[in-house]
Amino acid sequence: MGFLMDGLEAEDYDRAYSDRDLLRRILRYFWPKRWAMLLVALMIVLGSAAQAAVPLMISSGIDRIVAGGSIWALVGGILLAGALGWAFSFVRQWFNAKATGDVVLSLREDAFDAVLERDMSFYDENPSGRVVSRVTSDTDDFANVVGLSMDLLSQVLVVGFVTALLFTRSVPLALLTLVIAPVVILCALQFRRIARTTTRRAQRSMSRVNANLNETMGGIAVAKNFRQEQRVYDEFRPINEQSYAVSLRQGFVFSSIFPLLFLIAGLAEVGLVLAGGRSVLDGGLSAGDWYLFLQAIAFFWFPLTSIAAFWSQFQQGLAAAERVFALIDAPPRVVQTDALPVGRLAGRIEFSDVSFGYSAEVPVLQDFSLTIEAGQTVALVGHTGAGKSTLSKLITRFYEFQDGTLLIDGRDIRTLDLSAYRRQIGAVPQLPFLFSGTVADNIRYPRPEATDDEVLEAAIGVGGGDWIEALPDGLATDVGEHGRSLSMGQRQLVALARLLIQNPAIVVLDEATASVDPLTEAQIQEGLDTVLAGRTSIVIAHRLSTIEHVDRIIVLDHGRIVEQGDHATLLARGGRYCEVYNTYFRHQSPNYRPGTGFVTVN
Repeated sequence: MGFLMDGLEAEDYDRAYSDRDLLRRILRYFWPKRWAMLLVALMIVLGSAAQAAVPLMISSGIDRIVAGGSIWALVGGILLAGALGWAFSFVRQWFNAKATGDVVLSLREDAFDAVLERDMSFYDENPSGRVVSRVTSDTDDFANVVGLSMDLLSQVLVVGFVTALLFTRSVPLALLTLVIAPVVILCALQFRRIARTTTRRAQRSMSRVNANLNETMGGIAVAKNFRQEQRVYDEFRPINEQSYAVSLRQGFVFSSIFPLLFLIAGLAEVGLVLAGGRSVLDGGLSAGDWYLFLQAIAFFWFPLTSIAAFWSQFQQGLAAAERVFALIDAPPRVVQTDALPVGRLAGRIEFSDVSFGYSAEVPVLQDFSLTIEAGQTVALVGHTGAGKSTLSKLITRFYEFQDGTLLIDGRDIRTLDLSAYRRQIGAVPQLPFLFSGTVADNIRYPRPEATDDEVLEAAIGVGGGDWIEALPDGLATDVGEHGRSLSMGQRQLVALARLLIQNPAIVVLDEATASVDPLTEAQIQEGLDTVLAGRTSIVIAHRLSTIEHVDRIIVLDHGRIVEQGDHATLLARGGRYCEVYNTYFRHQSPNYRPGTGFVTVN
């Protein structure tokens, strides 16, 4: 049992909804399609009536044939009922598929919109594969249940029509036939809770499989480079086996109810054969009516077993809807108190007694204060975990700080229109992400309306544009998935050109020259001079060439500022910056010779 449950716990944002709340919310999605669904309901009624008419005609036909009547009237009636039933079913399926498709489209759009609205912390804590599973698999499960609901309604109506006919022929036999109904329904209701629980676990196990596959595809190059294919497979295998075991258990649970239902139906049929046969021999019931009652068992059995099967699938659909709605309803952590117009920012940034931690137990910043003047270029340096990236994430408003204030041009960042604010924030990560498409498409990404001339101007603005000539098709070169057709340096150059065309007021740069060759570094450095000019810039520095020319260097240690100043002043001071310099930057100096020792620390 422990193996089955490992890793299948609910996500932090999951919540429990009652069946009533789920149904009410689902009906809201169907409300715009109410006229189409009413037509579907009408077709169901007419189709069910045509279907129920067949055993009635056969019953009456048997009696007429026994009395010496013709069989052709019966044949014609059956053909007509079949043709009408097909026509009603076609119209029903057509409009039902269209309405359901539109509802699923709307639900999936809302789920995808929720994915876009979630904060960065949401993706830190929740594997992307599991989120994808909710947007794709769970919405599909929901769609399947809608179709099953329509089928069930049709079958229930058939039961209603047939029941009315039975009572007109023999009340005792009709009551005997109906005995099966409450027993089957009671079994289905008792089955509900275990079905919902088992289904949730199966969906979570499939989410784990998706998450593992997503991670594997993203890191396949690393796995092959270190020849770790077997290790990747060994990690996938227990996850897949767990999914198999949970799905197998789900299958056992869902199928366990049918043997019981077959037993109930068999006993009811035996009772009808015995009671109906005696009634025919006694002259109280005609042969045709006896046939009608025997057929009624089939008409009752199939819909009622469908109810039992439907209930488990219905629970699967509700569980899927519950997971999708939980994603949509996940509360944001970055909360704006207002949406004031931003205008063009000057770019002054002021941290005032800011406290922040990715978790409440591990604070990263405590009562942190720092002012960066508009147009100033500041380099953040420090050992890993000092808080450099954290500051950039707070400035870009990807995370919510717990205490203090962060002012942009003297205004609380929490009061600004977030979309308008982020349009003026240009961020270039150390490993830039490129979308599928051409180089020009990726440069144009911040401004889809940008002309080809503007795209070319932005590309030329980075390193003089010489790098464009190295591309097979220039700006029309396809970058491939995640930009893999380009070198790391070329991706950085595209990212800088993308930032230029955005024209932000504040630039956050996670050292764009950290993973490139010297020639590309020179091109990027030229581009940086253009990108950073006249803008407030925060650079997480990994290169000596960057920190030597900034206006101010901020030395961080465990979320605190321990030193600040320019490169020469801090180096001469021989303090903490010297330690960082000797660790990270000394070997990058053109005057460095191995074995010459460290810069002296006072």
